[in-house]
Amino acid sequence: MIEVKNLVKDYGSHLAVKDLSFTVEDGQIYGFLGPNGAGKTTTMNIICGYIGATSGEVLINGKNVAEEPLEAKKLIGYLPEQPPLYQEMTPREYLSFAAEIKGLARGEAAAEVERAMEVTGVSDMADRLIRNLSKGYKQRVGLAQAIIGLPPIIILDEPTVGLDPKQIAEIRELIKALGKKHTVILSSHILSEVSAVCDKVMIISRGRLVACDTPQTLEQMMQGSGEIDLSVRGGKKAVEAALKKLRNCEMRFKKSAGEERAELTLSAGDSRDIREEVFFALAEAKLPILAMSPSRASLEEVFLDLTAGGASESSIETGLEEEEGE
Repeated sequence: MIEVKNLVKDYGSHLAVKDLSFTVEDGQIYGFLGPNGAGKTTTMNIICGYIGATSGEVLINGKNVAEEPLEAKKLIGYLPEQPPLYQEMTPREYLSFAAEIKGLARGEAAAEVERAMEVTGVSDMADRLIRNLSKGYKQRVGLAQAIIGLPPIIILDEPTVGLDPKQIAEIRELIKALGKKHTVILSSHILSEVSAVCDKVMIISRGRLVACDTPQTLEQMMQGSGEIDLSVRGGKKAVEAALKKLRNCEMRFKKSAGEERAELTLSAGDSRDIREEVFFALAEAKLPILAMSPSRASLEEVFLDLTAGGASESSIETGLEEEEGE
């Protein structure tokens, strides 16, 4: 378990992390989201012991990262956004080197290297130079390095940046598999990736935690209790005329679906359940309802709402690099 308590990182000209506190429970995959410059990479580097905090503390299974760095670091496997690979080594040589650095005995290290390569799917490339591997395989080698020694906690910073769709799907499946034996923290700008892979999501903005829950719960939090999505057989004007009779309701029509079908979101200002009223109003106008469902916000909408004004919205698209100082 990871406990982050009142964490602060002040670079002098830039306060990257501001009184940040959260807990990561064992056996789950956590998504760590935030705009560029929000403090994600700084926080992960502090957790891993690569940089020190200005104040606050991080406990890894009860071990204080600042006071017991060696013991705490043994519990973590870390994959930075740019894997620290030695291009003139083969995966087997590089992973053997990583095992030695982690203090594994020689006999144990050889078996552990083979296990890590098998889990991450790089066994077939074990004796090729890393410089000749594709980006996808380089990411796999980086992941193999992170799981050498079976650390209980794996921290991955943008593990799918720069990969093609097939490679992204393969790395996602690998992360899901790792989540069965490790606690995983996954930093990503790709929100569909977080929804698909993570059990819980932490959203950070301007160095502060603004939300922590399951993707489904975060979406439901943004859902208006009196808001529904409608698809109706009929023209926009006819549907609008029929629904104008409803008390205190706002209609937001979506992109035109043609003369024979209207799609819209309907919301009640007093948050009442309006489904029955909608049914009878459209039935009276002889306008068949093709679909009616509660309106739900996407994780992207939740993200934008919670981090509004914190940073550029472009950071959520397809994995832009973190800004300097984060």
